[in-house]
Amino acid sequence: MEIFDIFAVVVEQQSLNKASQLLNLSQPALSRKIMRLEEELGVSLFTRKGKRLELTRAGHICYEHALELKRLEHKLEQSLAAYKSNNPPAAMTVGASLTTLQSTLPDLIALYTREHPNTDIKAVTGKTHEIVPLVKEKKVDIGLVASRIEHPGLTCLPLFDDHLCLIVPIEHPLAGKANPGVGELDGLPMILFSRGTWYRILMDELFHRHAIHPDVKMEIDSFEAIIRLLSICQAATLLPESYLRHPLIEYNGLKVVRMPALEGTTRTTSLLYVEEADRQPAIQRFIDLAEAYYRNKRKSPRL
Repeated sequence: MEIFDIFAVVVEQQSLNKASQLLNLSQPALSRKIMRLEEELGVSLFTRKGKRLELTRAGHICYEHALELKRLEHKLEQSLAAYKSNNPPAAMTVGASLTTLQSTLPDLIALYTREHPNTDIKAVTGKTHEIVPLVKEKKVDIGLVASRIEHPGLTCLPLFDDHLCLIVPIEHPLAGKANPGVGELDGLPMILFSRGTWYRILMDELFHRHAIHPDVKMEIDSFEAIIRLLSICQAATLLPESYLRHPLIEYNGLKVVRMPALEGTTRTTSLLYVEEADRQPAIQRFIDLAEAYYRNKRKSPRL
């Protein structure tokens, strides 16, 4: 047993006699080990209060160190056990655009870690034009963006297509209209996603094409914040279909209104990776899982 493990037992027992019995060492032998440790460190670790031992300030520091060593040793044992199993530990970094970070990445991470729990997944967020160079320069292993990207040295794997949807509070005048025209958005109070994202570009292209000027009350990076503010502000929004979750919509007192003109605002969500990335097992598994998941979703009828 390492000397710091022995020291930790003495601290926890607050008695050389009890600690010696637990460690199956004679008390003189245990005393010599503690004295030797104090000599090596050049500090006193204990003060005696009758038959009890109390830690000095230096002793507290050493005890914290002993606990940290024990934690690291346990982590090492777990990592080695996982490595010897059929599910060795791995790590990857995913670069996600703002929209995919909130709408798509959580589902993929949940699916992947369910099958490969020993994988350490980190996420880096940014706009699509920021994610592309991160993938190319191998600063992230995989990119997840709401766009098709053609770039030398990069593989773009399309996952799914979706379009913008109109979301309004249930008491909103548009909530009861069947298939309203896009002209209804002119002058409409709206909360929109921030400028610079692909979905906002889609919105602005739509507004320009139809000469529409909505009354933009707020521009926010967070889908969650937009959803929560719609009823409070009695405003509408446009969100990608892939983000919509019926419990989330219903809980916030909202309704999805079918607007045929929006069904042409299609955007493809894709995975990006360098050509040699698929040689790494963890990355290849992530790519295969994402591809299979969305292929099956396309085959399944929508509820």
